[in-house]
Amino acid sequence: MTPQPEQATNRFGKVAVLLGGRSAEREISLKSGSAVLAALLRLGVEAHALDPDERVLERLRGDAFDRAFVVLHGRGGEDGSIQGALETIGMPYTGSGVLGSALGMDKYRCKLAWTGRGLPTEQSVLLRTEADLVDAEALGFPLMIKPVHEGSSIGMARVEDAETLKEAWRMASRYDALVLAERWVDGLEYTCAILGRDALPLIRLETPHAFYDFDAKYKANSTRYLCPCGLTESEESRLQALALDAFEVAGASGWGRVDLMVDHRGQPSLLEINTVPGMTDHSLVPMAARVAGLSFDTLVLRILETSLDRG
Repeated sequence: MTPQPEQATNRFGKVAVLLGGRSAEREISLKSGSAVLAALLRLGVEAHALDPDERVLERLRGDAFDRAFVVLHGRGGEDGSIQGALETIGMPYTGSGVLGSALGMDKYRCKLAWTGRGLPTEQSVLLRTEADLVDAEALGFPLMIKPVHEGSSIGMARVEDAETLKEAWRMASRYDALVLAERWVDGLEYTCAILGRDALPLIRLETPHAFYDFDAKYKANSTRYLCPCGLTESEESRLQALALDAFEVAGASGWGRVDLMVDHRGQPSLLEINTVPGMTDHSLVPMAARVAGLSFDTLVLRILETSLDRG
């Protein structure tokens, strides 16, 4: 049962909704944060938008905020930076802590952690310079090229040969000095939203694009989101359990999303973690929550409750 507005206000005090930021995902964060802010206000929570700058800690303390709802996508907000800053002033915040945020944002090291735990994920190599491209070629084509520390499919490309590999690496290097080359998986793509210790219903993503790229996520009308996802109950439960394991191994907590592929033999392969996923009415986590019987406002309240674990 959703608390009445007065109860919600008393529980959380004054809440700063951190949105915007300076990453390549700023515009998406502004949309997500606006949706979260509107939901909190509907619930009766005393919430205010705050676009962080170099004075963010001073503003948080000076305006007597009690906690922060982090809706910052990408670097600076999803990589442990703002989480560490909030820790220094003892301010409770939503979602993963410093370690889980940093590891979840680092696609390469997150994959290393999964591999060390024996969780399935495709082979990959780290590309620091053009000389490393030979290591990527050794994986075999096709390959997926992606900046290590970006989200929303920014800078990502599928490559079929050495020439397009070099071009894709150069493009990805504009966003990040570290680039990941990963073996391509032919199969179906799924995403699993995590809320607390629960995995929400899986969503199957279908797009006529080469992969679920930025345009497929935010612009195209041809992308299909299937939830229920079409798997049997046992198959879906197996993938949900894998997603929860992947989330825990990365040190993530509170809420987030795990993306994975399933090949034509039915074998899963983990792709990446999002510790601050999109939160518009059309985003994937709210979509899965609706199928689980949670309204957008209830979902926002449940996420805000994760800040109660931090004092």
